[in-house]
Amino acid sequence: MNRQAQAAVLFLLGAAVLHASVTDLYLRYVKAGLRPLLLAAGVVLVVTALATVWYEVREHRKASADRSGDGHDAEDMHGQDTEHGHDAGHGHAHREPRISWLLVLPLLALILVAPPALGSYSAMRTGTALQAPFGYAELPVGDPVPLGLVDYAGRAAYGHGRSLDGRQVKITGFVALDGAGAPYLVRMALNCCAADAQPVKIGLSGRIPPVLRPDTWLEVTGRYTPKRTKDPVNGGIIPYLDVSSARPVPTPRDPYDESWNN
Repeated sequence: MNRQAQAAVLFLLGAAVLHASVTDLYLRYVKAGLRPLLLAAGVVLVVTALATVWYEVREHRKASADRSGDGHDAEDMHGQDTEHGHDAGHGHAHREPRISWLLVLPLLALILVAPPALGSYSAMRTGTALQAPFGYAELPVGDPVPLGLVDYAGRAAYGHGRSLDGRQVKITGFVALDGAGAPYLVRMALNCCAADAQPVKIGLSGRIPPVLRPDTWLEVTGRYTPKRTKDPVNGGIIPYLDVSSARPVPTPRDPYDESWNN
């Protein structure tokens, strides 16, 4: 891989990172708060690629000027090329290893592959990441109350529903089914990126739709119920929601929940 190829790969990789950063594609990989860092990384890659091209062009012009200058006859140039293995014009002495072409792989992954967000398969094979909250914010006005799944799970599991004041809540998540077919509503919570995403689960009881498909996104409305169970993977608490209504909804713009560690 010569410098021109390196510059091309760097430019395309930087452009791909910038494209992912200015669209919602980056949310498949990292949390929303990391967008400025991705933008900065993409700019650095593009600038580095352009600087590499500029440096290569400058060196080429300098070498051309040296070859056409006075005091360098054809015989001297031939002897110099022989002595140095033709590195002046061709750079054979500084050939980069072929393994450097592996840099193209992440570029192809960014361009050709848009992986879906983690779903029910990962959720039911990983223990719940629910943690005891430091406190409970006052519920907003309205009925039902729009509430994040992680927020509800913390209030139900560790606050025993006292902060919910018996009110109806509206929660969005994707469906996951255990081995016995019991339905759960799940959001994947993450600290930094999709690689460390972990599920937070709530069980569903009450008026559950008769047919549920894993990974279908639902908006469910219901009330707190003291019913709970233990996650078979890690023994964590899984609270329940007594469902009064449910409807399918499109996958949200950001499928991950970042509120659990904020």
